[in-house]
Amino acid sequence: MRRFPRPAPTCAISGTGPVRAEHGHDPDAYVEIGSVTKVLTGTLLARLAEAGRLDPDDRLAVWLPAVPAGSEITLRQLADHTSGLPRLHPQPSSTDPRDPYATLDSEEFDRILRQLDTIAARKPGAGEEYSNLGYAVLGAALEAAGRGTYEELLRTYVLAPLGVDEVTADPPADRTLTARGLFGRPRAPWTMTGPILPAGGLWATPRAVAKLVKGMLVDRALGEPAVSWQSAGELRWHNGATRDASVFAGAFPGTTAWAVVHRLGGRPDRTDRAGLKLLAEAKKAPQGRGPEGPAAG
Repeated sequence: MRRFPRPAPTCAISGTGPVRAEHGHDPDAYVEIGSVTKVLTGTLLARLAEAGRLDPDDRLAVWLPAVPAGSEITLRQLADHTSGLPRLHPQPSSTDPRDPYATLDSEEFDRILRQLDTIAARKPGAGEEYSNLGYAVLGAALEAAGRGTYEELLRTYVLAPLGVDEVTADPPADRTLTARGLFGRPRAPWTMTGPILPAGGLWATPRAVAKLVKGMLVDRALGEPAVSWQSAGELRWHNGATRDASVFAGAFPGTTAWAVVHRLGGRPDRTDRAGLKLLAEAKKAPQGRGPEGPAAG
């Protein structure tokens, strides 16, 4: 018997149309946002620099004594993926491929910091190497410079100024939405509450992600978009994918053409395509309209 895959729960929000929530998604539920976390971490770097707490060109060893003293990696290089660090941290043989970040605890992270120069895939500044590890290291440096936890600093310097509340590493269980397995049981998400959190461990409601995109890219309430946003011509965007969730967020700054798409299950590249299609539609629409209430789905 041929099996037909179930449609992926999808939530889509743009600057020019109604909120769409289909196949069991919910714009007010907390979902994993994966590497869209990075744009918040990069924005936190810029905000701490503006507050005089650090200089983006500070060498990493200034803030993290465990890093070899001769390391030339800077905070800015971590943020724009030119630090030379690899995409992933060296993983112990005990790592479960179904939960690749579970072994990255504080002890393992400290060991990695002490070996940072030998782990690097290339010299700092020699080229771009997208790095989850780099953002984990950047998050640790920001905590040291800001003298607070990652979430505390993020709330003070980024979320509160934008008027956004529903972003957290520890979402309430009764408002959490995850993908479901073959028999309808919720699938366990990756463990991303340790040092990897600043690289991709945050949860947020799709409405909150939409407010972040509008605040950071359209209204520019915190100044110029951080270097953590990806660029394609005038478009600023970022995506993210975890075990079972994927998200696309992007905007043409200075217009109402912005879009957020979140899906549970399915292929992440389809989420990107859906986001780009929604952006194209938003760009063609009359400017000035805002998102409406959620559609039934």
